Amino acid sequence: MEAKRILATLRLGLQPSPEEMAWFGAAIGSGEVTDAQAGAFAMGVCRDPLGEEARVALTLAMRDSGKVLGWDLPGPAVDKHSTGGVGDCVSLPLAPALAACGAYVPMISGRGLGHTGGTLDKLEAIPGYTAEHSEEHLREVVGSVGCAIVGASGNIAPADKRLYAIRDVTGTVESIDLITASILSKKLAAGLDALVLDVKMGSGAFMKDMVEARALAHSLVDTAEGTGCRASALITEMGQPLIETAGNALEVADSMKTLTGEAVSAPLWELTVALGGELLALCDIAGDAEDGRGRIETVLRSGEAAETFERMIYALGGPADFVGSWRRHLAVAPVVRDIFPETPGIVAAVDTEAVGMGVVLLGGGRLKEGDKLDPSVGFDRLVGIGTEVSEKQPLAQVHAASEAAAEAAAQAIRAAYTISEEGAAAPDLVHERITA
Repeated sequence: MEAKRILATLRLGLQPSPEEMAWFGAAIGSGEVTDAQAGAFAMGVCRDPLGEEARVALTLAMRDSGKVLGWDLPGPAVDKHSTGGVGDCVSLPLAPALAACGAYVPMISGRGLGHTGGTLDKLEAIPGYTAEHSEEHLREVVGSVGCAIVGASGNIAPADKRLYAIRDVTGTVESIDLITASILSKKLAAGLDALVLDVKMGSGAFMKDMVEARALAHSLVDTAEGTGCRASALITEMGQPLIETAGNALEVADSMKTLTGEAVSAPLWELTVALGGELLALCDIAGDAEDGRGRIETVLRSGEAAETFERMIYALGGPADFVGSWRRHLAVAPVVRDIFPETPGIVAAVDTEAVGMGVVLLGGGRLKEGDKLDPSVGFDRLVGIGTEVSEKQPLAQVHAASEAAAEAAAQAIRAAYTISEEGAAAPDLVHERITA
């Protein structure tokens, strides 16, 4: 194999063979190809998409460029991946609910960048919780608790880390083939038996319309199945924040209210049971997705999921009494005030990406890796499409570190909302189910 020959194939618009893709993916990880060659490769794939066999070969090679976990557990190893959005804290109730149903969840998650929130950022709002753990400790927690939400170690899919950095500076991030290989190389390195994908669509998603979302969902499901991991996907709405909250500690608070039954967020509950039902069916714990939904709802209502969440948090460094005293542990912003619309009317649309960037503006998100976050800031009581707003009914409530920051964020939220005189229907939460 030779990089120049494979690049010549791409330049001519021809399909590389699966063997060539396997070699190139491995060579990215080993350093055998240069950054310039990897950039040319990414550009070639953007121009002429890969076939399914070549995409599977590239994904497996990138997965195998680092450590691939294997499990000897009395139940299946499963996980969920979301393509990213605003107010999306589904992993927090879903992982312990799956564990309470008999699955094992080694959930390797990431931090947020740009307008999207990251699962690890939310969990790091809990004092003491740490995302970095040894493989030995990860195995211990997954085996004893049933789930562990942690960060990826440096030896998980190093080829993806290198290729993503190159894609970022060469304008080739948007390739569905490369997005698929990037997501799955990391997820499959966790040694999964089954994976459910939550592919977001709308103003707060990377895929803005159904055509793009459907293409990505099919690519992810078919590629995962091609590697031997059972998979399905739900295309879900991100034309408005998933829940009424955006911000790390605030989203943890909403998750706790739902887990404990204190004040259930209907969209968070619905997406948790829908994704959980899919996974339990995929790994044969449930007879079908409807049976799986019922099992997830049972452990949420009984408190088993909340108990499992508390055990996981304690095992990963957090407080032992978090479920019963989460309000005492989560940081609170010094400035909290309502954001009222400039004119009354009905919410017709939400620029959800702008809402996420409002959290960044407050200090609750990052524009580049390494930015320090304030876990206490963000928004809650965000109204949804179809809601009537006025001088008495605010658009949201802002949580900020200062009055100046609160005012700047309020302006951003007003700009993100389209208010009309006519009614508007709230969009469906789940649009389509995609299987292999």
